[in-house]
Amino acid sequence: MGNFLADNPSSKHFANYDGKTSSDIRAPSGLRLLHLSKQQKRVIPIMLLGDLTALAIAWQVTSYCNQFYSPLPPELLWWNWLDIPSIFWVFAALTIIFFACGGLYDSYRQNYVRGCQLITGVYLLSLLLCYFYDPKIDPPRSLFFSAWLSSIGFIIGLRILIAIWWQQLNLQQKPVSVFIIAPGEKLPKLAQTLEQRSSYQIVGAALANCAHNSITFHNIINSGATEVLAKDLPQTDLASTLYWKLRRQGIGLRLIPSSVEVLHRRGISEICAGIPTLRVATPLFLGWDYRFKRCLDVIGALMGILTLTPFLIVIAIMVRYSSPGEIFFRQSRIGLHGKTFKMWKFRTMVANASAMQAQLEAQNQTADGIMFKIKEDPRITPIGHFLRQTSLDELPQLFNVLLGQMSLVGPRPLPVRDVEKMNSWHQIRHQVLPGITGLWQVSGRSDIEDFDDAARLDLYYIDNWSLNLDIDILIETIRIVLFSKGAY
Repeated sequence: MGNFLADNPSSKHFANYDGKTSSDIRAPSGLRLLHLSKQQKRVIPIMLLGDLTALAIAWQVTSYCNQFYSPLPPELLWWNWLDIPSIFWVFAALTIIFFACGGLYDSYRQNYVRGCQLITGVYLLSLLLCYFYDPKIDPPRSLFFSAWLSSIGFIIGLRILIAIWWQQLNLQQKPVSVFIIAPGEKLPKLAQTLEQRSSYQIVGAALANCAHNSITFHNIINSGATEVLAKDLPQTDLASTLYWKLRRQGIGLRLIPSSVEVLHRRGISEICAGIPTLRVATPLFLGWDYRFKRCLDVIGALMGILTLTPFLIVIAIMVRYSSPGEIFFRQSRIGLHGKTFKMWKFRTMVANASAMQAQLEAQNQTADGIMFKIKEDPRITPIGHFLRQTSLDELPQLFNVLLGQMSLVGPRPLPVRDVEKMNSWHQIRHQVLPGITGLWQVSGRSDIEDFDDAARLDLYYIDNWSLNLDIDILIETIRIVLFSKGAY
C-alpha cells in the first residue's frame, strides 16, 4: 500500500484544486451541460427503455380496463402513435424529465420512494395542466387513479428487476477502479476488504489528513479511478473541497458513515464491497444549477441597477454633501482563489478612515482580531450610520456582480488585512465567488464576534449550496435589512 500513498504534507494555505484554474469550485469544467459517467452511459438507455416500457404497459392495462365504463375523453385524444394515445407520450415525457432532474438515472440502484413521489408529482401536475387546457374536461377518476397506481407499480417493479439483473451483470464486468482515502491505521484494513471483492480494483490511496491536498487530487485523476471511497475525512480542513473537485471531474464519491457529516445530506445509502456507504453521485446535468445562478446574478444586478438608479443618485448626492471626500469607497478585497479586486461601496466614513484604523486597532471588539469591528466607530459619518444600518452602502456592489467579481450570494469578501490573519482552513471560503450577502450575514451580521463561527457558516453554505438556499438567503437578507438588525 505504501506506493499508493500521497506523501505531500498539508500546506499552510489552501491550494487551488487543480493548480491552474481560477473558476468557482462549483462551476463545471468545460462547456458540458450533460455529463455522463461510464456507468451512466451504459445504464441510462436501459433505464429509459424500462421506464417507457413500464409506462406503456400501465397505460395499455388502464385503457383496456376503463374502456367499458370510463374511456378517455375525446378532447385528450389528439393523435396516436404505435397505437398509443398522445396523452401517454406527454405523461412519458414529463416522467422522464422529472426522473432525470430527480437523479433517478444516476445509477441502477435507486431510491424507490423518491420514484413514487416523482410519479405522483407528474400526475398531480397533469390535473393542473388539464384544468388550464380546458376547465370543462373532466378526466374519469377511475382512469386517473388506475393509471397513477399502475404506473407506480410497473415502473418500480421493472426497475427492481433491472437492478437485480444489472448487479449480477456487473459481477462479470471489468472491476471498478477505486481510490481509497482513510487514516493510516484504517487504510490497510479497508484495502484488504476491497481486495477480497473481485468487482473492485484499488488504483491508489491517500491518508485522510492529505485529502484536501492538491497532490492527492492529481493522484486521483492520474490513477484513472472512477470512484473514491473515503473514511474519517477531516471535518474542517476538507469541508467542501473533495466533493466539488470530484464532481467537476465526474468521479463518484462514497463516504463511509462518520465522514464529513455536512455531506451526508447529498449521499445515497448503498452497500459497497459489503461496507455501508453513502454514494455522492455527480448530477446528470452537470453544472446547470451554477450556470443558472450566474444568469440570475447578472439579471438581478441589471434589474437592481436600472430600478434603483434614481435612488442611487439621491444617495450619492447625500454622501457628497454630508462630509468632505469621495462619493464611493473602493477597497481592495480578497475574492475568488485569493485574487484581489476593488469592491465598491458608498462612502460611510471620513476621508482618512483608513489611516485612522491603525490607531483604533486596540479597540477592536472581535474575539480573535481577524475582523475589525467597533460599535461606536468614530470614523463613521452621520449619513454613514443610516447607510450601514440599512445596508444601502452595499448597493454599488451590483457593479462588481456585473463584472463577475462577486455574486449576489456567497461568502463575504474581506479586506487584505483580515485575510492575512486567517487560519489555513479559513481559506477554503475563497474557493467560491464572494457575495454581496451570505449565510453569516443573515445569521448575525455584526453580532458574530468570533471569525471561526463566521467561517463555519460560510463552509456550511458551500457544502450545502443550492439555488433554493441562495433564494432563502436573499429573502432573509431583505427581512433583516428592513428591520435593521445587527448592522453597525
